[in-house]
This record gives sequence, structure tokens and C-alpha cells, in this order.
Amino acid sequence: MAKPPLIFTFYIAAPIEKVWNGFVSKEANQTIFMGADFEVDLRPGGAMTWSGPGKDGRPTRYVTGEVLAAEAPTRFEYKFGMGDGAVMSRVKIALTQESEAVKVVVTNDGFADDDPAYLQNAEGWPRILSRLKTLLETGKTFRPH
Repeated sequence: MAKPPLIFTFYIAAPIEKVWNGFVSKEANQTIFMGADFEVDLRPGGAMTWSGPGKDGRPTRYVTGEVLAAEAPTRFEYKFGMGDGAVMSRVKIALTQESEAVKVVVTNDGFADDDPAYLQNAEGWPRILSRLKTLLETGKTFRPH
């Protein structure tokens, strides 16, 4: 049985270009993901990686992804998985400017039945989006739990 999609809607009081940058810039990702090195090629088929030191201090890949579509500043789609990305799900990010806020809708779907990241993503997305919202609105964010 297919796992239901995870859908999250947030509103961020910032210009749409700044919100777009929050999702795709190296600097914002390093802040949100506790210093992880973020690399992305925004062309369809382009690689996405989050990496940094492992528990043993050696370089490790935290997350592997592939860009499906990038239409700045309104649409970003990719697939990603933990570690080397052997099991991936899809993410669709839709940004819409509404008055002084941007409506952010993140849909994470396409999970394999045996994807161990489903529950982690269900709990993680609200934290990630809250950290991004705080960063973009205040210039700083809070530590994850």
C-alpha cells in the first residue's frame, strides 16, 4: 500500500526571491542543517548533496538528491534519499507571493513501501520549514532538538 503524501504549508514574510534562495543557497542550507555542506546543480538531472563529518569525523554523505525541475522563484522539484540515495522520495516546493508573505507548499511523496525515512520526513519537515522561516524573517534560527 502506498504511503500517503506529506504536505506542509507555511507562510514566510519575505520576498519570493529570498524564500527561493532559502531553499537553494549553500549558505541557508548550511545554517538550517547545522553546517552541512550543500551542493546543487539546478538543471534537470543535476545532483544535490548534503555532506559533512560523520560520527567518526570522516567525510560522509548525509543526503543524496537529483533535481527534477527548477523554475526560479516559484517551483523546485527533486528526489532525495538518505545517505547514498538508494531509496528516494520526491519533493515538490511551490512558492506563491501573497501580499508581504510567500505561501510555501512542500509536498513529499513517491515513497517506496519500505522507505525507512517516511516517519523521519514527517517529523523533520515542520522543523526544517520552521528553521527556514525563522532564518528568513529574523536572520537567525534555532538549533534543532
